[in-house]
This record gives sequence, structure tokens and C-alpha cells, in this order.
Amino acid sequence: MTRPDRTAVAGGPALRRLMRRWPAGVAVVTTAHGEDGRETDPAGCTVSAFLSVSLRPPLVLVSLSEHSRTLRAVVERGVFCVNILAEEQRDLAGTFAGPAGDRFRGVDYHWRSGVPVLGGTVAATVCSVERVIPAADHSLVLGSPLWCRQDESADPVVLLDGAYYTLPARPAHG
Repeated sequence: MTRPDRTAVAGGPALRRLMRRWPAGVAVVTTAHGEDGRETDPAGCTVSAFLSVSLRPPLVLVSLSEHSRTLRAVVERGVFCVNILAEEQRDLAGTFAGPAGDRFRGVDYHWRSGVPVLGGTVAATVCSVERVIPAADHSLVLGSPLWCRQDESADPVVLLDGAYYTLPARPAHG
């Protein structure tokens, strides 16, 4: 059986369609405004561009829009947290991707190293900013993990074709 070929020039809408076919994990990057380290004024946004860059030294990368208030706060604070969302947190993806406002209202979180860490996630890591690299209309933020935790029993959420799906925490063995 052959599949339809949707060939198009690789740019703009074609690239968007291509990337929608790449399953991506769903995470919320959190931080706080200001440099003083006070545990006030949290900020955060949903991301699907999060990856491990290196194990020696340990480095991760997140991509944030140049227009993001969260990017400005990450740069100011110098510390951020990547919170990998669990199945029960699908609604948080929309909350933190939506219009600015009090995105943290009613959200379970605690403070660690001056940034909010969401409760109930599959995993989380608090990172210090190592470098910010401008890339078109985004910035790539390289972070050095200071602290990590994971819940091996929680099911992660992935984004594919604009819809959220759940992956089992443990693969089924036949």
C-alpha cells in the first residue's frame, strides 16, 4: 500500500507540517522574574523543544521564543526548571501555552534553587544557564543540571499532529 506524497518546498507551512509529524515530549519551563533569588513572581511556558546535549559535561537545551516573557525571566534569573508533564497534567500544557496571566493559579509547585518546580511531573531538572544562543525568532538556552528527579511510574505526554497522547511508563512485554 502506498501512502500519499505531500511534497512541498521545505519552508514555512511545509516545515510546520513536517515537524507536526515528529512526536515530541511536552514540558513546562519554569523560572521567576528578577535576579534577587526571592521566591516570588513565577514565570513559565510550554515547550516541546528540549533535549540532552552532552553527558560530559552535563548539558540540556530548551528553545524559547524571542518574544517570550519566560525567556527574559530565564536570562534575568540565570536558573530554570524543565518539568516533563505526566498524563494527568495535559491541561497544564494548554495553560502554560496560553495567554499571559497567572499561569500558576491552582498549580501544585514548590521552590528549589529560586525557581518553581511543578508537582506530579514525570521528571524535572533545575539548571543554571550556561549560554543563550540567538537562533532566528527563538533562543537556544543551554543549561547545566543542578538537580534532577523522576517518577518512573508516571506516564509521559507527547505531542503529535497537534494532539496530546500518553506513552506507558513501562513498555508492554508480550
